[in-house]
Amino acid sequence: MKKILIAFMLFLDAFASAQVSMAQSRIITDSIYSKSLKTYRLYNVFLPKSFGQDKNKKYPVLYLLHGMYETNQVWTVRGHLKDVMDRLIASGEACEMIVVTPDAGGNINAGHWNGYFDMPGWNYETFFYKEFVPYIESKYRVIGDKKHRAIAGLSMGGGGATSYAERHTEMFCAAYAMSALMSIPGHEAVPSQRSDDKMAILTKSVIDHNCIKYVTDANEDIKEQLRSVDWFVDCGDDDFLLDRNIEFYQAMRNAGIPCQFRVRDGAHDWEYWHSALYTCLSFVTRAFNR
Repeated sequence: MKKILIAFMLFLDAFASAQVSMAQSRIITDSIYSKSLKTYRLYNVFLPKSFGQDKNKKYPVLYLLHGMYETNQVWTVRGHLKDVMDRLIASGEACEMIVVTPDAGGNINAGHWNGYFDMPGWNYETFFYKEFVPYIESKYRVIGDKKHRAIAGLSMGGGGATSYAERHTEMFCAAYAMSALMSIPGHEAVPSQRSDDKMAILTKSVIDHNCIKYVTDANEDIKEQLRSVDWFVDCGDDDFLLDRNIEFYQAMRNAGIPCQFRVRDGAHDWEYWHSALYTCLSFVTRAFNR
């Protein structure tokens, strides 16, 4: 009888712990096998408090991209995504949403691929749109339409987020670029590279997807499509990419495309991006609620 009582108490304790866990927001790490990349790719996903409580509720989604050399973990570990989300949801400055941080990188000097575009040996953009987004949005009860889908990123991921939103305006209601790699100045082309020179291949992919040139070359139809996205560019006054971000904003302004632009005190570092995350999450919440 005593053993039964102990077992029952352990069960109640485990049940209570599970209930507490379900009542909290959380970040989980998982993986997906990509046929396009022929490998598994990790991702982190932030799930709001109500996710485990209301099995019928669907959520807007933010795809949050990392920078060069980094991975899916960095927004959790260095950006403190969960803490920021919890604070903003509690204050009403952000709505409950799913936030997904995919892995498009690693240490390029150690041989890892980096980048958000399709390039020789690394069809990441195909993976993102054909495999990753459909998988995420079916597994995590995402609403799954333009009005409830946003994209953001820092540095290489800021350029990736901007280019994705430029070329897939039907997918995103908002794009937030932090210290973004909008272009690489002074390069019109890159000489032929070895197939194993991952940095050169990445550089060429950024040149081929020049975010500034995309706007300056846009016809009226494309400009109208770009106006369907809410744009926000955020860059520090000591950031080495500041001029590229200014050029992007000027191109948007000259094209008559509304774009918020902020230059704050700061450099190309995590102190800046952590603070930018507060503005980013409030910004996309307003876009979701339009």
